[in-house]
Amino acid sequence: MAEALWFDLEGERFHALAWGAQGLPPVLFLHGFPEYSGAWAEVAEALQTHYRCIAPDQRGYGQSPAPLGIEHYAPSRLVADMARLIEALGQGPIAVVGHDWGAAIAYGLAILRPELVAKLVVLNGVHPGPFQRALAAGGAQSEASQYIDWLRRDGSEDLLAADSFAKLRALFSANMDMAWLSGDRLEAYRTEWSRPGRLQGMVNWYRASPVQVAKPGQPIRDLPAPNPSRMRIACPHLLIWGEGDRALLPEAADDLEDYVPDLTRLSIPGTDHWLLHQAPDRVAAAIKAFL
Repeated sequence: MAEALWFDLEGERFHALAWGAQGLPPVLFLHGFPEYSGAWAEVAEALQTHYRCIAPDQRGYGQSPAPLGIEHYAPSRLVADMARLIEALGQGPIAVVGHDWGAAIAYGLAILRPELVAKLVVLNGVHPGPFQRALAAGGAQSEASQYIDWLRRDGSEDLLAADSFAKLRALFSANMDMAWLSGDRLEAYRTEWSRPGRLQGMVNWYRASPVQVAKPGQPIRDLPAPNPSRMRIACPHLLIWGEGDRALLPEAADDLEDYVPDLTRLSIPGTDHWLLHQAPDRVAAAIKAFL
């Protein structure tokens, strides 16, 4: 059974769920779009006898703050939130696990606040260097990511919410296995999406992001080349990949070794972007072996 936690971070109150006894080694779990802290329940339940698993609702999600204004969702602000949470635990450095957008924040922590991150685990998420390169190339990843510019449009949150979140659920699936999102779990997600201002907050992550997405076949050629030495991951890093992902393609993680001297890659067949729900025991076993 998950335990509800609250963290007062620079005058804002963040909500989190925790599994495992106090005193066990802490592990921070960061969800992506359009999820919330409860997304980690199955993985955390498989790890709770070994670790204190802490999964916050990130800014704009769940029961954490969802302020108006795109400026509140700048990547530096989102990383600072989680850095303050780790500091509030008083047990750094700790292991950090991220999925989707949560992976972007996990990478940001490892790059900007390396003293807080002992080990890094990413599930179908992307480092900003290789990802921007893939987005700018005008190829398959650019085509798969056209939804980013759609989400950035004014009023996209209203379209996502219409007809009991039909468009959001369609975007969620994107030709992938969504059998896990039904029944009580689907109702729990609808509850989180229905909280005032949450859909706007969630979409503001995309609006505040500096990434540029090329049109298919129209590469962006004037972006400065990424500097791996400035975006280096110093800690040991495990990348777990669901092979059937249609939103993030393998090319988005090409050349990751240029940024990560100590990288381990693991693929899980029969899963896609939502591998933490489709194969939670295999994901948990991989995390436990790595940690």
